[in-house]
Amino acid sequence: MDILHLVDRLEELFNSGFHIPLTNETAVNEERFLELIDQLRIAIPEEVKKAQQVMTQKERYLAQAQEEAQRTVNIARERVESLVQHDSITSAAEGRAEQIVQQAREDAASIRGEADEYVLESLSRLEAEMSRLLLQVRNGIAKLNDERAAGPE
Repeated sequence: MDILHLVDRLEELFNSGFHIPLTNETAVNEERFLELIDQLRIAIPEEVKKAQQVMTQKERYLAQAQEEAQRTVNIARERVESLVQHDSITSAAEGRAEQIVQQAREDAASIRGEADEYVLESLSRLEAEMSRLLLQVRNGIAKLNDERAAGPE
């Protein structure tokens, strides 16, 4: 289940709770609250799995970029070897081969950078969301503990 959906349900539970007059406290259905907390515990590992999938995808992109770069380098070397036989165009061929190799390196670096940026952005969003949820859960637990400690009024 989606974490944001569970947070919305927690908020709905809170909003549907009974507000205790002359206090800053609200009574909520403890069973429903604990059920939502359990569902959050299940959902958070799913979000972590999604982040791991993103990391795996990044590694796949990097491997593909490296493979493409190597293929491009091999093509360039083959072209250079065939052109070396012709003395008049050898220097031009070497320059072009170097350009191809450099372009392949730049392409690989660009893909690597984009993949890193995507993973960093995804993990940062996940971290922020998890931090926000953890704060809400801790606040809820603290409030329930305060209410329990205060006892019936």
